[in-house]
Amino acid sequence: MIGPSGLAHPDELYAYVGTDRAALAREGRTLKGFGYSYAPFPAVEPSTLTDVRFALATLVLLPLGIFLSVCARLSAASRMRRLAALRLLGLSVKGTQRVNAAETVVAALLGAVLGLGEYWLLNQVMSRAGLPGLRWYPDDGALSVVTIAVCLVGSPLLAWLVSRKSARDATANPLAVRRTAVPRPPSKWVGLLLVSGLGIVCGFCATGLMGHPASSLGVNALLIVAGVVLTGVGLVLTLPLLSYVLARRVARTTRSLTLNLAMRRNEAEPGSTMRVVTSLVLLVYVASLAQGVLIQLEQVTRPSGSVQEYSLPLSGLDSRQQRDLTHVPGVDAHAVLMNSWADPHGTSGTDPAWETVLVATCAQLDRMTVHTNGCVDGKVMRLDNTDSSSGSYLRTGMSFTFRFRPDNGQDRKLNIAVPAERITYNGYSASSVDSAVLLVPPSALPSDARPRDAEILLAGSSDPGQVRGVLDRIAAVAPIAEIELVGLNVQGLEQITVVETLLALGMIMGLIIGVAAFLVSVTDRAVERRAQVTAVTLIGARARTMRAVQCAQVVLPLGLGLVLALVSGKLAESSYLITGGGAIRWDTAGVPLLVLAAAGVVGMAALGSLPLVGRRIDPELIRRD
Repeated sequence: MIGPSGLAHPDELYAYVGTDRAALAREGRTLKGFGYSYAPFPAVEPSTLTDVRFALATLVLLPLGIFLSVCARLSAASRMRRLAALRLLGLSVKGTQRVNAAETVVAALLGAVLGLGEYWLLNQVMSRAGLPGLRWYPDDGALSVVTIAVCLVGSPLLAWLVSRKSARDATANPLAVRRTAVPRPPSKWVGLLLVSGLGIVCGFCATGLMGHPASSLGVNALLIVAGVVLTGVGLVLTLPLLSYVLARRVARTTRSLTLNLAMRRNEAEPGSTMRVVTSLVLLVYVASLAQGVLIQLEQVTRPSGSVQEYSLPLSGLDSRQQRDLTHVPGVDAHAVLMNSWADPHGTSGTDPAWETVLVATCAQLDRMTVHTNGCVDGKVMRLDNTDSSSGSYLRTGMSFTFRFRPDNGQDRKLNIAVPAERITYNGYSASSVDSAVLLVPPSALPSDARPRDAEILLAGSSDPGQVRGVLDRIAAVAPIAEIELVGLNVQGLEQITVVETLLALGMIMGLIIGVAAFLVSVTDRAVERRAQVTAVTLIGARARTMRAVQCAQVVLPLGLGLVLALVSGKLAESSYLITGGGAIRWDTAGVPLLVLAAAGVVGMAALGSLPLVGRRIDPELIRRD
């Protein structure tokens, strides 16, 4: 019995097939053990796993970093004023920092415990339900002691470090905090990160435009990762500066009261706007990278032709299985490839020892090639591929011998001579038909015998979903037959399914984290600005004007950030595709999807900013502080 310890996942199938001692004869060997202590075929190749780690780091870790920074700034203004009040009341600097640290550490420890419990529950549910192309045992996803210790110790420690840094201004200069001193404008030096990242990715894009694409070997592998990461981090850190510059210029030139109020607020607090729009801008940036990774993986694993062929040895199939395979749904054409036999003691040195012929009708040949010309049914004819020189050495009258195994009796031999008639055809880029030099009609073979060295060739659509379905149906007919996918690695086909699932899961996680960061920051911003909104409303501003102000405060810097994210994201994606060495270097097909996603982000941000202005005005909010 092969238990979970010997399988990678519940869907993995293994079978040990035995036989009689008499059938082994002298070729038998003593069995010493079952299985290996390692996986002969890893679920994901190390090179592919590197791409997945890189993609998931940008899809999940970057939005997670933004979310953590947003959470660290929750109620920052009110908390800073409260800590400054404690400091002014006489509490020492260390005492104030201890109060802040105690609050954040307890909250972080509680959050770590809840997170570990949530992961345990999700692991139990998802391992049993599974994901498309990916399943695992609950024990394989169980948390280790080291992971639990890192989460329970690392989260409170990180919260303690953040609390010390956040409380530094309130404890050092409490009067400035209480009097809401005007913050300093963002530093211009943060733009160097974005410029450096764009310089690297633009350099790789330039190599593709000049026709000499750079490879991903050596130092280029580090440079492409550095360029993508620097561009993403620089995009995040440059948003406050861009928001500040945009707000200042618009406020100076506009005559609109709405825009003036909105831009003056963004000019005074550009960091507040950054916390709201950064997560959404980053989502559009990482979506471009996800598209590039999927395109690169499809280029590696998907066949270049529109037809996918499956090859199975006839020696492992009986007559019924061979007949059933030709009627498998998804199989559009079938034929038999038959290899010749030559006596090793009687073959001359000038003639080839063996060759391959295709046993099929003209209709079958036409379905397995792009175009044929000159085919006549019922006759042995030469196959001449216009794109290949295979079989050019053949001479008319040259003969090849084929062996057949009848149901009863000794092996039979059949000699087939090379005719003068030719069939010219255009084949697919990856096809076993190219290895055949002759077309032999099925009527020319013995009806009561099967070829000894032959394989059945099936052809169908190359769509990955269709390929997986045909493989399952072939396995239902011949469970232990060895299937060779011509021009396609079956492990690669499984890997791209796993990778697509992981990337989809990462994009969903990144989307949830980004939306959560947006909602948290919008809610926190609404709570902190209630007094300011109330004051402006009491002066005489209408609720409709205030809603337009709050919407403009978010939409304008967000629009600027999204345009920059679209441009930088496509440049980063193109640099990744260029260094990957694939045929596709410029993903123009993915631009409309990103533009629609950016439009949806703008709409969601506009709707999320409306609740900042409440329906009921409470004047008490002005002096509650």
